[in-house]
Amino acid sequence: MPARKVSALLLLTRKIARQFERLFFIAKTLLSERHFIYLSCIVVALSCAIAVIVLKSFAHAVFVYANQINSWLKLPYVNSIFPIIGILLTVFVIRNFLDGSLEKGSSRILFAIAKKGGIMPRKQMYAQIVTSSLTVGLGGSAGLESPITITGAAIGSNFAQKYRLSQKDRLLLLACGVAAGIGAAFNAPIAGVLFAIEVVLTDVTISAFVPIIISAATGALVSTIFVNEEVLLSFKRMNTFDYQNVPFYVLLGILAGFVSLYHARNFQRVERFFSRMKNKAYKRALFGATILGVLIFFFPQLFGEGYESIKTLSNDNPRVLLDNTLLEKFKDNEWVLLIFIGITMMLKAFATGLTLGSGGNGGNFAPSLFVGSYLGFFVSKFVNLTGLMAHQLPVGNFTVVGMAGILSGLFHAPLTAIFLIGEITGGYGLMVPLMIVSSISYAVSKQFEKHSMDVKHLADKDEVFTSDKDKNILLSIDILKLVQHDAKWLRPDDSMETLVGYLSETKQEIFPVIDEKFNLVGIVCLDQIRPIIFNSYRVKFTALKEIIQPVFEVISLEDGIANAMSKFEESGMKTLAVVKNGKYFGLLSEVTVLEAYREQLKEMVIE
Repeated sequence: MPARKVSALLLLTRKIARQFERLFFIAKTLLSERHFIYLSCIVVALSCAIAVIVLKSFAHAVFVYANQINSWLKLPYVNSIFPIIGILLTVFVIRNFLDGSLEKGSSRILFAIAKKGGIMPRKQMYAQIVTSSLTVGLGGSAGLESPITITGAAIGSNFAQKYRLSQKDRLLLLACGVAAGIGAAFNAPIAGVLFAIEVVLTDVTISAFVPIIISAATGALVSTIFVNEEVLLSFKRMNTFDYQNVPFYVLLGILAGFVSLYHARNFQRVERFFSRMKNKAYKRALFGATILGVLIFFFPQLFGEGYESIKTLSNDNPRVLLDNTLLEKFKDNEWVLLIFIGITMMLKAFATGLTLGSGGNGGNFAPSLFVGSYLGFFVSKFVNLTGLMAHQLPVGNFTVVGMAGILSGLFHAPLTAIFLIGEITGGYGLMVPLMIVSSISYAVSKQFEKHSMDVKHLADKDEVFTSDKDKNILLSIDILKLVQHDAKWLRPDDSMETLVGYLSETKQEIFPVIDEKFNLVGIVCLDQIRPIIFNSYRVKFTALKEIIQPVFEVISLEDGIANAMSKFEESGMKTLAVVKNGKYFGLLSEVTVLEAYREQLKEMVIE
């Protein structure tokens, strides 16, 4: 297309965008606040659905193309090369077009909610689409759902900023974007709603469900109309639930919990390894992607999202997974197939870690479903081959139920896991085993890891606690704004008359005593000196040093608000001194923190 036509097309696009902006500003003045939110959540959902269509269609097209070439070559050479190209291109785009950095993982949504009032960078609306399509679309062993949810959240956040909506509405539209993304990616609107409520939002009331439901339904509807069913993960031939299989579903739930821990910890280990290779972006990308390419050569199912192999596992002929591999001649040996499936399952954590750690972009949502399906297949097939049951376990059922187990264990989201699998299987005939496996896996994972995989690194730095709503709200409060910097303080050699003079000027009950280097050497508490200050004789003949009390508890700015509240509770003090780098900085009152908490609660609770 000639450059003149391209520039004309861009100009036309900008004009159309401006017209839409004007229409929305007019709509905002004409509609009530609630009705404008309803309109906004539909627009946000449509934008997210378009992103899903682009990403999913591109990834599926590359997968089909690579398989066609590999069928001709007989070995997965192309599968090994594409991910290297994709990761290198991703690093190139990030370094040259995205200011050299890109915040990856759905944890960035939680950080934006906890620390930034739901404000997300504008570039997240397009950066995730471009980079994840290069990484996962070209075979990186990760998922597109995390980039989709970040894109949806960014669209909702920036839409709210554009039209100057309140923080409550900004958080609501952010959640609407997430719900629409999940709803469109799986054609599962209920799962989209539950994921937004269970994982993303810190608090929500019943009335907030309506916009989130509208968004999820809109995303799923657009996906149903425009996305080929082959692109989506769906299962339509599941057997009914047999209560005699309950013991094995319990076993699957326990194993899913431990496999979730295995996946999370090894993934994080690989990421930490690559994080130490600073200022070596291309070298790191080439090194990690090459190892990934080798893994994919021997285990082609690690290529891309892996949804096609999940569907294959649930069908009657899983042996085709050994096609175009070094083990193809053993495809009729069910034990070889089982061992191959087990090794592939265990390697997925490393493949995903290599993909993201070396510089690619994606998420762990699809890998969790991949690992879960392989685990479910492995357990049921092993039982069938060893004859532990008089009748054969339904391998297809265990394959899809296993997905719920790992999803629940990794993300600590059992409700999302249950209803997502229920929706993509086209019914709720497996509801009982889904509930058994998801709840047990969640309990096992929670026993050993307090926080989900996406939240753990933020929680370790006291940046977000999504499972603790009170701490979430506290962490969104800036401690610097609450510190009383102009509080009166004393020198060790000051007289009692100086203290009495301060008492007539202020309502302070705590007076820090600091030396010439601003080291905190003690405090003077009003409650302890009342008998002295109301006796003029004792005021005159009492030295300040006699009434200085040692400091048993101080608040450091590095502690954060959550730790500060713990110190108030432990010490029983209503006001504590604050230090910065070991030097006196000011005073902090518990009442001030609670007032800030109450105000922030009003802003963050979505109604």
